[in-house]
Amino acid sequence: MILVEITIALDGGGELTSIITKKAMENLEIAVGKKIYAVVKSTEIMVAID
Repeated sequence: MILVEITIALDGGGELTSIITKKAMENLEIAVGKKIYAVVKSTEIMVAID
């Protein structure tokens, strides 16, 4: 399984980065400049600083 990192530019100016499989990227036809949506399915998100 090959993984790729994608970064989505959010409308509010932020970014969301995710790791997905290369196969998923190909199936969704994700390309630079293509409008895509992120669905967050999680009960917990951990954020920390050093």
